[in-house]
Amino acid sequence: MKKQALEKVAGNGLINRRHLLGMGITGMGMAVSNSVLGADAGLEIPTWSRFPGPGPSAYGEPSRHTGLQRMAAPPNPTYPGGGISRTPLQHLQGIITPNSLHFERHHAGVPDIDPAGHKLVINGLVRQPLVFDYNDLLRYPMVSKVYFIECSGNGRSNTQGVPGGTAQSIHGLLSCSEWTGIPLSTLLDEAGVLPAATWIAAVGADAASMGRSVPMEKALDDVLVALFQNGEPVRPEQGYPLRLFVPGWEGNISVKWLTQIKLTNGPAQFRDETSKYTDTLPDRSSRQFTFPMETKSLITSPSGEMTLPRAGLYKITGIAWSGSGSISGVEVSADGGRTWAEALIESERWDKALARFSIPWQWDGGEAILQSRATDSAGNVQLTREAVIADRGTNAFYHNPGIQSWAVNSAGEISNIAV
Repeated sequence: MKKQALEKVAGNGLINRRHLLGMGITGMGMAVSNSVLGADAGLEIPTWSRFPGPGPSAYGEPSRHTGLQRMAAPPNPTYPGGGISRTPLQHLQGIITPNSLHFERHHAGVPDIDPAGHKLVINGLVRQPLVFDYNDLLRYPMVSKVYFIECSGNGRSNTQGVPGGTAQSIHGLLSCSEWTGIPLSTLLDEAGVLPAATWIAAVGADAASMGRSVPMEKALDDVLVALFQNGEPVRPEQGYPLRLFVPGWEGNISVKWLTQIKLTNGPAQFRDETSKYTDTLPDRSSRQFTFPMETKSLITSPSGEMTLPRAGLYKITGIAWSGSGSISGVEVSADGGRTWAEALIESERWDKALARFSIPWQWDGGEAILQSRATDSAGNVQLTREAVIADRGTNAFYHNPGIQSWAVNSAGEISNIAV
């Protein structure tokens, strides 16, 4: 059979994405004859095939051989219960994050809430205040949507040029799930929104009484009161028994352990939207209420602290997302942005959800800089790191959509690099 020629589409070895559909991209498999699989070849039956394993379990667990874990920050005695854990993006495929690997961000730890004693109150500028218990909410019609959620501080070390790190340690405050719940507009319609109401103030039941303000236009659009995540009840660290979910906007605004929604004639100016979650600019002024997460992408493999074993064909893969729509396209560069090639979008292109992309790459054993650049359905193109710094400086803590660069050296070692 004649070997198919590989069509190069950009500098430093990027190959047309169509080759992904018809080739074993890694070249790691072996063609074998039937005789190799016979007993005369010395094939031994492995131990796990000789004896019955454990029977059914009450709740499933991953294989002990995967080793997948969140990366959790050590406890801080001056900040009880506060902290984060990050999703291992470089080891996942597809677009759905398993519940047990979904990133965490807590301001006062995870409350142990008995749903029988939990209430959701809707009050303020409404015709009739409402109080719901958990079982009340379970009776409402629900919708299911796949959405990403990202902490607005995600990727900060990339903007600030901090060396080292993996996809998980730099960008792991990002996850994507199927969220099931009640459209907030349904509950607000039942309460009756008064004309003076222009914002809602959402408050959680954790010890920090975490609160955020949401403009009424967004609250009536696509916001959910989420009770389920990937088919099971929302887990405690994600807000059990219910959380606000604000698609496409910074993660902190999707208040967990939701207990109150108060309709107001302006933002509540909670602590977490004044002293935090504002964007400090080079002139020391700050932008407030910069809610949407911008168009962004990340090559997850090969990526930081991985090693390519030998020169040859590899599949570059990653994820892209935007708070302003769906992903319409992703380009990949292997020469630090001098030339670009269009990647294959492998997943569904859902609104405000992760999209999985890939492209074949022939590494010749030399140096390379791998980058990706996303475009969303609204025409927004991912910013370069330089453009982010020019707009916001390096003091801004939040909203870091700049292009991530991975440097590959001649030994195949991959590292984070500020370009």
